[in-house]
Amino acid sequence: MSSRRDFLKKTGAVGALGMAGLSGCIGSIGGSDAVTFLLTPSESDVDIKQQYQPLFGYLESEADVTVESKVAADYAAVYQAFKSGQADLADSSPTIAIQGGNEGVTEVMGIRVAYGAAKYFSLMTTTPDSGIEELADLEGKTVAFADRLSTSGSLFPLYMLQQAGLDTGNAPDGDPVDFTGQWSDHSTARETLVNRDEVVAAGTGAFSVAPHVPKDQFPQEFLDISAENDGDLGTADPQLNLLATSDPIPRAPIIVRSELEDGMKSSLTDALTSVTQDDLINEDLGEDEQLWFTGVEPGTVEDYQPIKDVIDSLGITLGQ
Repeated sequence: MSSRRDFLKKTGAVGALGMAGLSGCIGSIGGSDAVTFLLTPSESDVDIKQQYQPLFGYLESEADVTVESKVAADYAAVYQAFKSGQADLADSSPTIAIQGGNEGVTEVMGIRVAYGAAKYFSLMTTTPDSGIEELADLEGKTVAFADRLSTSGSLFPLYMLQQAGLDTGNAPDGDPVDFTGQWSDHSTARETLVNRDEVVAAGTGAFSVAPHVPKDQFPQEFLDISAENDGDLGTADPQLNLLATSDPIPRAPIIVRSELEDGMKSSLTDALTSVTQDDLINEDLGEDEQLWFTGVEPGTVEDYQPIKDVIDSLGITLGQ
């Protein structure tokens, strides 16, 4: 594409507001054994700090550190905190990890694993009565997506539409040409598809819609790799039909500030990549409220090359 765009510039103002809310808190702990772990808001009603508390306790025990946790407004705020030296660790989107790697601000500590799977999928779905049989049929139609910065709920769905011959225009930070896009979150995108007649397809992470899609509609690669192939495929109402499945996507990373002292960085990374599912269970939360990942495997920013390829194909430039 002739015009390349700054992916995070549009969210810069939001990021600044998010950091304003953290001012005076991040970096307030003294001592070389203290680290600040930033979280981004969960899409559920669960307190994300409660979800992560077992991991914080584990890191404190195994790496001999004190963990201070803060919740940022969004991923843009997380990145600004790293650039200003106000954060040491964070749960992150792959996009932030790629930009941080490009600019020497962050490194990937590990890739989060869910029930043995370090990769997941983006799905394009429709309703059985929509009349949509393939992605090319979405020309001139309205499609629901998750957050504009979401890897599985925006970038990969847009890439799949592009590969099907549709003009994605300036999306995700602008408007597509050949269809209308609506961005929200994974759950809202699914519910919008179900409840609003004008929305005929949704692009979301498989975790949001897979239980609604009959098992026989999935490709074998999905069945072999996806943690969502757990016996629940096709069991949820209402039924949705599968339009397209992405290539496997590396799961989200946990990142570390590049300038963190090497010994502490190594100790934290060793502890993090040794964590077990039992270490991550919060006994005060219900089964459906636990952390979505069950472990962390070693990884680097190079593991996210498939996502960088999608970003490049969409004509997005990372950077401020």
